[in-house]
Amino acid sequence: MEVRLQKWGNSDGIRIPSSILKTLNLKTNDKLLLEQVDDKIIITIPKKRKISLKEEFKNYDGPNLAKEFEWDEQVGKEIW
Repeated sequence: MEVRLQKWGNSDGIRIPSSILKTLNLKTNDKLLLEQVDDKIIITIPKKRKISLKEEFKNYDGPNLAKEFEWDEQVGKEIW
């Protein structure tokens, strides 16, 4: 497929047809890898690494938002 290199702000860019985006399940702002091999430009989708919840919060330094709470009285069908 032939595309045209066009001015885009201070850079140049190409447009990827929506049919290709849909096929590859790509959306606006998804990250892609771009590399030059000889006279070719290769665009690839990076492998998504599954991150555990423990890894996700490993470097979290914010406040602990968990609060103490008490259960209310049982009512209706909650009573066993």
